[in-house]
Amino acid sequence: MSRAQTAAVAAAAAAAAAPAFLATSGVKAVASGHSAQLRGSQTAGSASLSAPAALLGSASALLAAQICGKVGKPRRSMTVVTAFENELGVQAPLGFWDPLGLSKDGDVYSFKRRRSVEIKHGRICMLATMGYITPEIAGKFPGYLDPTIKLKFEDIPNGLAAISKVPLAGWIQMIAYAGFCEISAGYDADVNKRTPGDMGWKPPLFGNNSPEMKQRRLNVEIANGRLSMMAIIGMFFQDGLTGQAWGDWANYTDSPLRAFENELGVQAPLGFWDPLGLSKDGDVYSFKRRRSVEIKHGRICMLATMGYITPEIAGKFPGYLDPTIKLKFEDIPNGLAAISKVPLAGWIQMIAYAGFCEISAGYDADVNKRTPGDMGWKPPLFGNNAPEMKQRRLNVEIANGRLAMMAIIGMFFQDGLTGQAWGDWANYTDSPLRAKVA
Repeated sequence: MSRAQTAAVAAAAAAAAAPAFLATSGVKAVASGHSAQLRGSQTAGSASLSAPAALLGSASALLAAQICGKVGKPRRSMTVVTAFENELGVQAPLGFWDPLGLSKDGDVYSFKRRRSVEIKHGRICMLATMGYITPEIAGKFPGYLDPTIKLKFEDIPNGLAAISKVPLAGWIQMIAYAGFCEISAGYDADVNKRTPGDMGWKPPLFGNNSPEMKQRRLNVEIANGRLSMMAIIGMFFQDGLTGQAWGDWANYTDSPLRAFENELGVQAPLGFWDPLGLSKDGDVYSFKRRRSVEIKHGRICMLATMGYITPEIAGKFPGYLDPTIKLKFEDIPNGLAAISKVPLAGWIQMIAYAGFCEISAGYDADVNKRTPGDMGWKPPLFGNNAPEMKQRRLNVEIANGRLAMMAIIGMFFQDGLTGQAWGDWANYTDSPLRAKVA
């Protein structure tokens, strides 16, 4: 298998792993007058059907995919009494994290179905991660994997390259075993009758099967499974790009990112980080142009972040912002609400000032003639303008600007959801993740 092919397989594996977090049965909640139990229980007679997860791997690697479908079933009525803030898998530091709003309809069955799928994918990824590690440390089994074709265990390479070596009978065995696990435990029984992920098997070495202990073990397993899902995807990409299961970045000599590894803004711990591959064409001008834009956006966001903080601490200017309409500084609310209060003349002034800064410094001159972000202005208190010092200052500014861009977006969301620039989460009473009474 060529390096390009293995890289493609790694990318496909990443796409296949997405349902580990997001798989859903697609069943919608139907509100009715029937009350449900605490945390929104469901009436009987509802289920969706999906094919068993296929366990794919070898002595050195495993991966899985679950193909979900749905079959029409009698619709169930439900009333959501409490959302999912205290359900299985809700753990620190993120708490209940559902950025796509998949659980906002309050459908308890769909939530538990997704949790069950996540746990199963996590288990497969824990095995897959160990499948990468174990052959490197402990070696491989002696003898033949398939005597009929004289295929030895030692002939199976570690990592993605093993996929092309496993015989058809091996794939059939793995798929059959995955099906056996699903059917023998009762398909969807962990969702409908037990706890998501509870397949009805009691490990002989774990004698304490109290509900509290089982809940704790499942939460620990979920955390480890999530870590393994991230780990195995990282291993797939590392393998696909470097050609080795434990390949060094230095082996990826074809990387289009190498041209910019030592450029401005490449900082620890990520180094050169370009997940969208914007720089893969190696265009130096485009790279510097993007770096210039990033620095300028960072500067604006640093000012914006201070604009949120300063009025809360130091108060506001006395007098009028616009005497013609009797608009005082103290009349401007803090945060997003200020947007509707700023008069047209204020917007014109801000846009004009931004244009002045660009034109006076020479448009794109920092990209074409100087260093990205260098507008030709020498701060009077910083006398040392040696190239090394300027490079260091720009790198520090980039790091602070990146932090400020994240901070101001967080402030915008906090403000927009709670109604206050420094609003408490408790103020977000309309959250779909909070308790609701029908």
